[in-house]
Parts: sequence; structure tokens; C-alpha cells
Amino acid sequence: MDTEKKPFREPLHPSIDDALIEKLVRAFYEKIRTDAELGPIFASAITGDWEPHLQKMFTFWSSLTMLTGRYKGQPMVVHMKLKTIEPQHFDRWLSLFRETASDVCPTPAAAIFIDKAERVAESLKLGLFFRPEEAAAKKTTPPPLSS
Repeated sequence: MDTEKKPFREPLHPSIDDALIEKLVRAFYEKIRTDAELGPIFASAITGDWEPHLQKMFTFWSSLTMLTGRYKGQPMVVHMKLKTIEPQHFDRWLSLFRETASDVCPTPAAAIFIDKAERVAESLKLGLFFRPEEAAAKKTTPPPLSS
């Protein structure tokens, strides 16, 4: 009888495992730390030891791509506290993430990570910057149809 416990859910791709996630996250944050635009934002939010943040990101990405359920944080709440973030920072973040995932991961896994990152960025941007009342005010009434 096989007594090895099988995971409830399988990773979104067989090449995605804890080692790949750690390699991707570490490589990505090395780029972030030296990036002229994003480096200062992250440095002001993560003072001192980066390892606790990296560990949190390992669990975040394992939840998204390996379906582990390990991550228990609230990314929106954390990002709402950061007053220096602007919408264009998410574009830069995605650019660096895409580049890193493409460099570090096998192609099918990179596509999964990039898709998840794009969804996360869009969700955070909407949550942080979308104001329905402003969008409604910008709508214009179409001209009446002439007969």
C-alpha cells in the first residue's frame, strides 16, 4: 500500500517547484534592488533584512502556481500603505518580472508566472488607483441621433 501523501492539488506545470520559485524570486528581487525606478521604493518599504520579504514571496508564488495555499497575507492592504507607488510602477515591475521569468524558467512555466504576475498587477492597480466616480465623470453623453 502506497502511504506517501499526495498533494491535494498539482502545480500548474510539472516544472514548477519550490526550487524554481526560489530561483525566480531571488533573481527578480536582485533586479528590483538595483533598478533606478523601483529600487528606492522597495528600499524604503523593506528596511534591513530582505530575507523575510523573500520568504513571504516564496509562499505567495507557491500559492499561485503550485496551489499550495501557503500564503496567508493581504497584498492589497500592504500596498495601500505605500504612498509612493504610482500606476506606471506596475508597468516597470511587470517588465522586470517578464524578463526574469523568461530568463530563469522553462518556457511553459515562464508563461504561467507571467500570466499570474499580470493578473496580480492589474488587480493591485485597480484596487489602488481606480475611482469609479472619476471614471463616470469622464464619460460623455453621445450626441443625439438626428432624424
